[in-house]
Amino acid sequence: MAPSVAFSHDFAFDPAYGYDAPDALLGIPAPPAPGGFDAFWQDRCARARAVDTRPVLGPVEEERGGVRIHGVTYTSVGGVRLGGWLALPAEGPVRYGFVVGHGYGGRQEPGRDLPAPLPGAAVILPCVRGMGERGRVDSIPDLAAEHVLHGIGSRDTYVIGDCAADLWCAASALTALVPELAEAGLPGGPRLGYLGESFGGGLGALALPWDDRFGAAQLTVPTFGNHPLRLTLPCAGSGEAVRAHHREHPEVADVLGYFDAATAATRLTLPTLVAAALFDPAVPPPGQFAVHNALAGERELQVLTAGHFAYRGMVAEAAELDANRTRFFGERLTAVG
Repeated sequence: MAPSVAFSHDFAFDPAYGYDAPDALLGIPAPPAPGGFDAFWQDRCARARAVDTRPVLGPVEEERGGVRIHGVTYTSVGGVRLGGWLALPAEGPVRYGFVVGHGYGGRQEPGRDLPAPLPGAAVILPCVRGMGERGRVDSIPDLAAEHVLHGIGSRDTYVIGDCAADLWCAASALTALVPELAEAGLPGGPRLGYLGESFGGGLGALALPWDDRFGAAQLTVPTFGNHPLRLTLPCAGSGEAVRAHHREHPEVADVLGYFDAATAATRLTLPTLVAAALFDPAVPPPGQFAVHNALAGERELQVLTAGHFAYRGMVAEAAELDANRTRFFGERLTAVG
């Protein structure tokens, strides 16, 4: 477990938020669920699962690490057409399937999320609506500080709900394109893995409790945890835009209650590996740990020295997390066939 840390920095606030040891962070709870929380998310998931995603696999754009990387497009809720990448084994059959969420700011390329944690994996890397060139939607801003406020006046219009739906539809596109994964979620069928960092970590916590196609998850420095606490904590990430909006529109707290990753984690029974940071100027650590602490199922924690911040030792910690990820999914996902 990483020790307490103190860095030299230029932020006008303390990115450790006064928590000087992991033990203090392990006591942060999740807010209670607002009325109709479960029904709200179950209905959204059911509607997303009913979408005909009509995925189209593009030509190979890159080959590395034993995978061939294709462009992919698919349809999500509201008829929105989104893009991303699909990586397939260069040799041999597909044995596992993964959905990988991206951070706030979108994904411009597959990046270090490939190759997958397990050999023989098919991996879809979707760009959720509004984020990145392949997720661009004319009516949705692509800057994180504006995107996070889009539709925030109502739980039914808030873009974060549709972004979670984009992940469910990405899973549908993956299973449609890869026959070996077509029975994901059915009795005796395979289960998918999910990986998400920052924005993708928070979206994963919101989306995964309601979708039986997934069997295990990793959430790294997840955002959206414990909104009532986050609204009191200054930061350099998208949460600061939400804080400023809340000061002018305090009623938005009622909407945020439906999009709290820690509250959703109280419904998340999948085995989940959480990597949470002690120091993070973009995603306050108390919110990250609130997601971990609330998990309803088997959980594993790797404490990182810092998140969204360069520090000595980060390469070694990233390598440790990669090794933990491979072991964690290897122990919990069953290969196809």
